[in-house]
Amino acid sequence: MQNNNDTYKTVLKPSKEILLKEKKSKFIGYVFPITTEKDIKPIIENLRKKHHTANHVCYAWQLGVTQPIYRANDDGEPNNSAGMPIYGQIKSFNITNVLVAIVRIFGGTKLGVGGLISAYRNSAEIALKEATIVEKIILDTYKVSFNYKEIDKVMRIIKQHQLKINVQKMEMKCSIQFSVRQKDSEKVESIFKTHHEITIRKMNS
Repeated sequence: MQNNNDTYKTVLKPSKEILLKEKKSKFIGYVFPITTEKDIKPIIENLRKKHHTANHVCYAWQLGVTQPIYRANDDGEPNNSAGMPIYGQIKSFNITNVLVAIVRIFGGTKLGVGGLISAYRNSAEIALKEATIVEKIILDTYKVSFNYKEIDKVMRIIKQHQLKINVQKMEMKCSIQFSVRQKDSEKVESIFKTHHEITIRKMNS
């Protein structure tokens, strides 16, 4: 299915840590950009090492654009009192490819489930406000193959549609990999397909 809205919001870089105090408990918030699930475990492990006296490192993350996946982790806090309030802020800021982690250092006074929900939600909100949120464009990648004599024709199409060349191989048999905005990809693909001497193949989906 063609996605006409081919942009999404994410965070540019890891944010500065933020601190929220609630009844002597400290809630330390972080925001990280991520690209795969494999990014998450090392980040959480590093936070546990950095805050070795922490009682909990709770977090939530989301990955993907058209069919995003997410997880929320309470890390020993009462069920749904930490991870889901954090995830709620990820949804509220409408961002993806992001991990929000809140480290809690217990201050001796229990907050109750309602107090925990509020503290984790507020910490996540403050952390996300401190983060640098950027808009990114979703790109599709294609490969065109052709004989060298067709080079002018191919380059003219690339120039007309401002396509970004990623890789090119110029010999008797040539190939070019290029990126195009997702909302323009079907149009560009159809233009290349009108030239039977040029073959085009989508590299990602």
